[in-house]
Amino acid sequence: MNFLLIAQIVTSIILVILIIPQGSGGGIGSAFGGSSYHTRRGMEKGIFGLTIAAAVVFILLAVAALI
Repeated sequence: MNFLLIAQIVTSIILVILIIPQGSGGGIGSAFGGSSYHTRRGMEKGIFGLTIAAAVVFILLAVAALI
């Protein structure tokens, strides 16, 4: 049980570190109809994939901690 808690804390820290540099940069312009869609390329695409993987691991650890 203690391992799950430590793993979940480490995963949450990794998630925060991966999410912070992914700021949308939309600003106020996108709130009034501006387009904020862009294609992820290179390192941004890799960080996005790692973020999704870390989120899945975090969810699985949370479910495992409930059981």
